[in-house]
Amino acid sequence: MTRSAEQLHRQAVDLVNRGRFDAAAEVLDRADASADEPNLRARIVGTRAYVLARTGHVAEAERICRDALAADGLTDHTIAILAGQLGALAEEGGRLDEAERWLTRAVESLAGDPVAQANTRVNRSLVRMQHRRLDAAEDDLRRAAEIYADAGMPVAEAQATHNLGYVAMLSGDLVGALQTMVSAAASIGDSPVGAAVGDLDRAEVLRDAGLTTEAEKILARVAATFGDLDMPLDRARSELHLARSLLNHAPQRAAEVAAAAAERFRELDNEAWLVRAEGVRLRALLSTDASAPPPTPSEVAVAAAALDRHHFRNDATALRLTEEISLAARGETSDRRIRPAASASIEVRLLAHQARAARARAAGHPAQVRRHAASGLATLAEWQGSFGSLDLQTSVGMHGAGLIYAGLQSAVESGDPAVVFEWSERARHLSQQVVPLRPPPDPELARELAELRMIRADDGGEEWLSHPRAAALRERARERQWSSTRAAGRELTVSLDDLRAALPPDTAHIAYVYSRTALVALVATPDSAEVVPLPEWNRDRALAGLRADLDMAASVRSGPMAQVVRRTLDARLAELSREILEPPLARAGRHRLLITVPAILSGIPWAMLPAMAGRPFTLAASASRWLAQRQRGEFSHRSAGFAVGPRVVRGAEEAEVGASAWRGAAVLTDADASVARVTALASTVDVLHVAAHGRHAVDNPLFSGLELADGALFGYDIDLMPEVPDTVVLSACEVGRSSVRWGEEAIGMTRIWLHAGTRAVVAAPVIVADDAACELLGAMHESLASGIPPSEALVEAASRTGIVAPFQVHGAGF
Repeated sequence: MTRSAEQLHRQAVDLVNRGRFDAAAEVLDRADASADEPNLRARIVGTRAYVLARTGHVAEAERICRDALAADGLTDHTIAILAGQLGALAEEGGRLDEAERWLTRAVESLAGDPVAQANTRVNRSLVRMQHRRLDAAEDDLRRAAEIYADAGMPVAEAQATHNLGYVAMLSGDLVGALQTMVSAAASIGDSPVGAAVGDLDRAEVLRDAGLTTEAEKILARVAATFGDLDMPLDRARSELHLARSLLNHAPQRAAEVAAAAAERFRELDNEAWLVRAEGVRLRALLSTDASAPPPTPSEVAVAAAALDRHHFRNDATALRLTEEISLAARGETSDRRIRPAASASIEVRLLAHQARAARARAAGHPAQVRRHAASGLATLAEWQGSFGSLDLQTSVGMHGAGLIYAGLQSAVESGDPAVVFEWSERARHLSQQVVPLRPPPDPELARELAELRMIRADDGGEEWLSHPRAAALRERARERQWSSTRAAGRELTVSLDDLRAALPPDTAHIAYVYSRTALVALVATPDSAEVVPLPEWNRDRALAGLRADLDMAASVRSGPMAQVVRRTLDARLAELSREILEPPLARAGRHRLLITVPAILSGIPWAMLPAMAGRPFTLAASASRWLAQRQRGEFSHRSAGFAVGPRVVRGAEEAEVGASAWRGAAVLTDADASVARVTALASTVDVLHVAAHGRHAVDNPLFSGLELADGALFGYDIDLMPEVPDTVVLSACEVGRSSVRWGEEAIGMTRIWLHAGTRAVVAAPVIVADDAACELLGAMHESLASGIPPSEALVEAASRTGIVAPFQVHGAGF
C-alpha cells in the first residue's frame, strides 16, 4: 500500500521526535516527491529545516524556510507555522531579538491551533530564558503544558514540564529544578536525543549545585552522544557547559575545552554561541595561575561588548567581574562600577561581592575586604536558607569559596583573635548554618535504596556505580533527599567572648585556620586568646603518604616488617605533632581540647599524635555547634545497641564485650544485622555501635556505606530513621574519612550522622586493625555506661588497654 504524502510527513515527524534524523530525511524526500499541495509541501520544508538545524546546518534550514514562506497559495495557518520555524532557527543561531519577533507573530496567529501554538510557546520560552525573562518563560511553558495535557500528549507535556525545571534552575531553585526534571524524565521516553537533552540539563543543575565531578562526567558523555548522533551544535553546547563547570576548579582545562567549543561554533557559523564560548575561555584564562600573561583589557572589552550585543548580559557581567578580580590580584584596580542587574544569577551576584573584596585588598583596606566578603556570604546564606539537604549544603559552598578565602586571608593577616575566630566560624558554618527538619517517612526511597543494595551486592567492587539502573536510582535518591529535607531555621554563630565565657575551666579551644597561604591556630581559654603561627607546617611534606603509612601499619601487625613500618609511622606522627599540635598546646595549658579543623586537616589521626596522649578532645563541626549541643545537658546514656556486619574477624567478640557493660543491650549478628533491623534499632537506643566493614564513596559521600548482612547501609538511609542515637560508634574501616568539597567543606559518614542530629560520633579516618578496634572500643563502653562523655571514655579505654589507635570523637564529645 502506497502511503500518502501526509502519512509520510507524519512518519517523518515521529522519526524526528525519536532523534532518528537520517531516517527522517529519507522519508521527507519521499513525502516531498509525492506532495502536490503547497501547504503540505511547506510543512514538509519546515520539518526538513528542523532536521537540518539539529544536524548543524542552520543557514541552509533558514534558506529553505524563507523560500517556502515566499511561495504562493499558503494559508495564514501555514505562514504562522513557518514563522514559528524561522523564530526557532533564529534562536538556534543566537539572534534572540529576531527570534522573539518571529515566535510572537506565530503565537498570535495560531490561536485556532492550540497544539501548534504550544510548540511555538516552548520555543519562545528558550529565547526568554536566555534573556533571563524567567517569569515570561515560565508563563509560556505552563500554558504549553496545559495545552498538551488537554490534547492528550503526555510526552510533549513532560518535555514542557522538564523545561520548567530548567527555568527553576536559572532562578536558583535547584531543589525544584531537579525534582521537576526527574519527575518529567519518566514520561519523555527513551529516545537517544531526548535522553541526551535531559541529561545535559540535569548536569547543569548538578554543576550549579557544586557537584561538578558528577556533572562533568555526564557532560562529557552527552557531548560524545551528540557527536555520534551527528548533532554538532548540541555537541558544542555540551562542551561549553563542561567548560563552565571546569571554571570552578580547573581553569586551564576549562580554557582548552571552551576553545574547542568555540572552534565548533565558528565552523557552524554561529556567532552568538561563539561569543559565549569566547567569554568562558577568557574567564578561564583570567582565573588561571599559569605563567602565561592574562588576556588584555582590549580582548576582554571586545568579548564583553559582543556578549552584550547578543543580549547575554549575565555572561558579559561575569566576564567583566572576573577581570576585576584578576586585575586586583595583580595589584591593579579600575574605576568601573560594580552593580549587577537585579536579574543576575547567584553566581554573578557573588562574583560582584568577590570583586569588591579584591579591590579593597588591592587598595590596602582589610576591614573592607572582610565587610564585602561577609556581605557576599550573607547573600549566599539567604539562598541556602531553602536547603535542608546536607548534600546541597556542602556542595553549594562552591559559590562561596572565593569569598571565604578572601575573608580568611584578611583575618589571618590581622592577627586579631576575635577576627580570626569570627572567620573560622564563618568557614565552618558555610554548609551548616541551616538546621534541618527530620524528613517524613519515605517508603519509596527505602525500596529504591534496597534495590541499590542488591545491585551493589551483585556487581561488587566499584562497578555497581556505572550500572544504568544504579545511576537512575542514585539520581532519584538525591532528588528525593533534596526535596524532602527542609530547613527548620538557621544556627547562629557565637562570638569569641561568648565561647570563652562558656568554656569549662579545664578546656581550651584550638581552631586551625587555613587561608591558602598560611596555617595558624587560634587558642582560646577562659582566660585568654591568642593566634599561634605554625610556620613549620608544610602541606606536602606533612600529609603526603600519611594515609598509606597508617593503612600499612594497620595491615602489617607482625613479622619482620612490622617494626620497620611502625617506626616510619611513629616518626611521621611525631613530626606532625611537633609542627601543628605542640605549639598551640604550649599556649593552651588545659587538659581537654575542643578542636575545629579545615578540610585540609580532616584526614589527620589526632588521637595518635604523641602530644595528644591522655587528652580528651572532640573534633567539632564548629565551636558554635559544640556550644549549642552543650545545651542538651550532660550525657546520660541508658541504653545501647550493637550490630555486627559480615566478615569482621572479632566483631562478635567486640559487640559481646561492649554489650556486657550495659543492662539489656540488643546485639544483632549474622542475618539479624540487616539494614532494616539496624535502622529500627538506631531509633530506640542512646548509643549505637556498629562493627562492620565500611567504604567511603569519594565522589558521592552520601553513598558511603556500612556493610551489613543484606548490603550497605548508605548515608541516605540515616534520613529514613525516625530518631537517631545520641552517640554512634563506628568500628569500621574508612567511614571516618571525608571528601573535601570546595576547600573548607568536608563530608563523610560522621558528618552525615551529626547533620541528622547525633551529638557525638566515634570513628576512624583510616583502616583499623580488628584486634585494636575490638579491645579499645569494647573497653570504652565501661565508661560510656557509667555516664562518662564519649571523649573521656575513649581516653580512659586507651589508658586501660595501652592501645593507640586512630579512633576519635566528632561533634560534641564532652
